[in-house]
This record gives sequence, structure tokens and C-alpha cells, in this order.
Amino acid sequence: MLGYIQIGPEFVGLENFETLFAADSDLMKYFGNTFILWIMGFIPQIFFSLLFAAWFTDIRLKLKTGAYKVIFYLPNVIMAAAMGMLFFTIFSQSGPVNTIYMDITGAKAPYMFFEHEWSQRGVIALINFLMWYGNTTIMLMAAINGIDTSLYESAQIDGANPSQTFFKITLPLIRPILLYVLITSLIGGLQMYDVPKIITQDGQSVNRTSMTIVMFLQNHLYSKNYGMAGALSVILFVVATVLSILVFAMVKEREPKKKKAKKGGNK
Repeated sequence: MLGYIQIGPEFVGLENFETLFAADSDLMKYFGNTFILWIMGFIPQIFFSLLFAAWFTDIRLKLKTGAYKVIFYLPNVIMAAAMGMLFFTIFSQSGPVNTIYMDITGAKAPYMFFEHEWSQRGVIALINFLMWYGNTTIMLMAAINGIDTSLYESAQIDGANPSQTFFKITLPLIRPILLYVLITSLIGGLQMYDVPKIITQDGQSVNRTSMTIVMFLQNHLYSKNYGMAGALSVILFVVATVLSILVFAMVKEREPKKKKAKKGGNK
């Protein structure tokens, strides 16, 4: 109701959508920033999660996983804002990373991580990776533990090596959990906000190359342009829905088509 008092209930039809998709709009740039940051964090996340899950569920290694699960999940319980401030300090001009960098390389000046496009994105991706890989690892471990051990024993008797066992047995059977992880991570990536907001100083640093779509939406809310923010929310919802459907269609297991019975043949 505050928007009605300050701006007025003026119906503009599709004008807000036309403005967002105009040639001079930065909508596609911010969507591109969001996907780049998500991909940079998700690829190492799923790789290391699969690696750790395979190691800690290997019946031949017989590793005790209780303590490791706590260690992996611990970064997930820390607030994203706190993680952002911590890494902002670590990679700052006088932080420990720059101290080690100058000691090793002999450089006289520190490297400005937050004044270069890809190093700034790399720090954001690193934080997202550390926050979420533990949660993904635990889910994949639970999925692998649900596989019948007789399948692995049979494969071992047949002479299958660990890589063959992983790609032929483990990976196909945990497909539903992988699909869940991929879709939830994708939706979470589209909603990325707090970490890049802290790292990029409200998204303005390095020519807004790390400003996400939700940060762009928040700018409209701060400027009290609620109609534009609402239109952007609808676009974000549609994009998340379409991408989730595409991922589900690509990853889900396809059932073989049943052949039609010939006329006059045996039933």
C-alpha cells in the first residue's frame, strides 16, 4: 500500500516488461552475471561432492563418516553475510592472502582482488562452493548408501575397476538425487544476493560485472519503483520454471518405447 500512496495505482499494462527488455536495458547483463557466478560455484561443488561421496561410501575403504559429515556441513550453518565479510577481510588489500602472495612472489604491491572482474567473481564462487558442497555431499552419500551392496559385489567379482563401478552403477542409480541437487542449486543461483552484495559493495564495483538479477530487483524496490520490481519478479519466476523443466527433461531417465504387437501374433 505504500507504493499506492507514493506513486499511485496507475495501470500501465506491459510497459514495465517493455522497459526491461529494451535495447538499453541491463537485464541480460545481470542475468549473464548471475549464471556465470552460479556455474563457477556449481561445477566444483558437484565435482567434489561426487568425489567425497564416492570415497566415504566405498565399502573397501571402510571410512568413518560421522565427523566428516559435521565438518562438511559446518559452513552451511554460517550466515552467508558472515561468510561474505570473512572472505572480504581475507582477500582484502591488507588481508592474509595478500600477505602470503607478496611474501612468495616478492611483489611490492598487493593484488586488488575486488578491483578485477574475474578475481572478484572467483571469490564469490569460492564462498558459494564452500557453503553448499557439504550439503550436497551428505545428500549424495545418503543416495549411494541406499544402493544395494550386492550390485557392487557382483561388479567386483566380474572384475570391474572403481571407475567402471562408479559410472556404470553408482551414477545411474543416484540420478534422481542429482536431478534434485541440480534444480535446487539452479533456483538458489538465480536468487543469489547476499554474498555478491557484500563482496561487490552493493554491486557497483568493477562496472557492475558481479551484480545479480536479485540485486537489480532490489534496486527497483529501493527506488520505490514497485511496478518494475514486480515485472522483474515475474520474469525471474518464468526463467526459473523454464530452466527447471529443461533440466528435468534432459537429466531424467528415458524409458524405452514399447513395441506394438503384430496382428495375428502371440499375445
